Amino acid sequence: MEKLEHPLWVVEWVNALLGPLVAAALKPLGYEFHGGEVIPNYLVMVILIVAAITVMCLIMRSRLSVEHPSRFQIVLEDAVLAVQGLLVDWIGPEGKAFLPLIFTFGIFILLSNYAGLVPGLMSPTSNINVPLGCAITTWIYYHVQGLKKQGVLSYLKHFAMPPGVPILMAPLMLVIETISHSARLLSLTLRLFGNIFGEEMIILILSSIIPFIIPLPMMFLGLITGGLQAFIFVLLSIIYLQAAVAVDHADEHDEHGHDAASGHEAPAAA
Repeated sequence: MEKLEHPLWVVEWVNALLGPLVAAALKPLGYEFHGGEVIPNYLVMVILIVAAITVMCLIMRSRLSVEHPSRFQIVLEDAVLAVQGLLVDWIGPEGKAFLPLIFTFGIFILLSNYAGLVPGLMSPTSNINVPLGCAITTWIYYHVQGLKKQGVLSYLKHFAMPPGVPILMAPLMLVIETISHSARLLSLTLRLFGNIFGEEMIILILSSIIPFIIPLPMMFLGLITGGLQAFIFVLLSIIYLQAAVAVDHADEHDEHGHDAASGHEAPAAA
C-alpha cells in the first residue's frame, strides 16, 4: 500500500516551513529526526481543517444578518438546529449546553472525512490517531458531565447498581459496566477509522489502475459515507451523554410523587 501513496504537496510545504523549528523544539525532549516528515501528514491535515473552521467562523460572525441571511448562513443555522434538536430530544432542554462541543465534533469529522476526496489532500480520520483522539475526548467529556450532574458517589453507584439490578449483582455489574464503557472507545474509534481508511484505500487502488474515471463512483459513495459516519459519531456521543447525565427517576420525584420529565432512555449498549 505504501507504494500506492504519494507525498502530499501541502505536507511537504508545511514540513519545509515548520519542520526545522519543530525538530529543534523536540530535540531537548529526546526526539531525533533524521530525514522524513517531522510533522506527520494527518497532523498537518488536522491543523489545516481546524484553521479552515476557525476562519469560516470568523467570516460568518462578521457577516451574520437577521434580515438578509446568506444561503450559507441558512444552511449552517439549519445544521445547528438539527443537532440542537437531537440534544433536546435525547437529553432534554439542558442538552443545549452540550451543543458547542457536539456540533464542533460534527463539523470537524465531516470536513476531515471529505478532505480525502479533494485531490492533493487526505482524510485525517483515515489515520487511527485522529478518531482515537476524538473518541477519548468524547469519553472523558461525558464522564466529567456525569460527575458534575450526579455527583461522584451517585455516578459511580450507577456503575455497580444500575436501576432494577439487585444489590447482590453489584460486583458483577461493576465489571460489566467498566468493560462496556471501555469498549465505547473502541467502538467510536474503529467505526470511524475503518470506514474512512477502507474508502481511501479503495479510491487509491482504483486511481492507480485507471485515474479520473473509475474512482468517481467510489468518490460519490464517499460523500454519503463521510456524512453518515459524522452523523453516527455525533449521535453516539449524544446517547453516551444522555446516559451519563440522566438521573434515576425513582430517586427524583416531586412533592406530589410525580416523576420529573426527561429525554429518551438510553439503550443498554451502544
